[in-house]
Amino acid sequence: MSARIEATGLAVGYGHRPIVEGLNFSLQPGELLVLIGTNGSGKSTLLKTLAGLVAAQGGSVNVLGAAPGTQHSLVGYLPQHPVSSHTLPLRVEDVVAMGRYAHLGLTKRARAQDHRIVQESMERTGAIAYKSRPLRDLSGGQQQRTHLAQVLARRADVLLLDEPTAGLDLVGRQAVAELVAQERDRGVAVVMATHELSDADTADMVMLLAQRVVAQGSPATALTDAALRECFGFTQPH
Repeated sequence: MSARIEATGLAVGYGHRPIVEGLNFSLQPGELLVLIGTNGSGKSTLLKTLAGLVAAQGGSVNVLGAAPGTQHSLVGYLPQHPVSSHTLPLRVEDVVAMGRYAHLGLTKRARAQDHRIVQESMERTGAIAYKSRPLRDLSGGQQQRTHLAQVLARRADVLLLDEPTAGLDLVGRQAVAELVAQERDRGVAVVMATHELSDADTADMVMLLAQRVVAQGSPATALTDAALRECFGFTQPH
């Protein structure tokens, strides 16, 4: 199988100032890479680089065999703080439907299949319960479920998730874990940034970041007390 994502000597950052350098990893279909670190550690910057929103500072990286950002319909990106206009009365269903835009033809008219995928995506995240409500009227957790449904509606081959469980309770976090597992079963490669060590339990690879790679490998290899102390300044409970 060809790798979904390949990075060699990758440096990520803004302008000409790398935040993290020397990133080396390969992600196959169905694999999960979990990025763990504090704010400012480089997690979000790496995800933005893979999404093509930020140019790589050095090294090489390809996503689905091409430069990041060139495979719009095949890569789903959930930012840490999704931007939705709160000045417009966008309903939940409207926001989720945006996940199909990259697949629409020149007429930009949704087909029956697009409507079905939008409904299914809302059902999978539980957003179907408030699909007709304006996004601006929802709680943080409900908005997070809505944006996650939008990303799922893309039906991508690569998912880039930045803190997807933020604002969710335990049940919501478990639901996200199940959704990620379902996508991996479909052959989707997933890169997920998180603060929760439990999110790494089923990962194929974990990367601890602190403006450098503190540790990388399987959960058992990377999540040692010594590495966690170096990353966070203290040992987090497992």
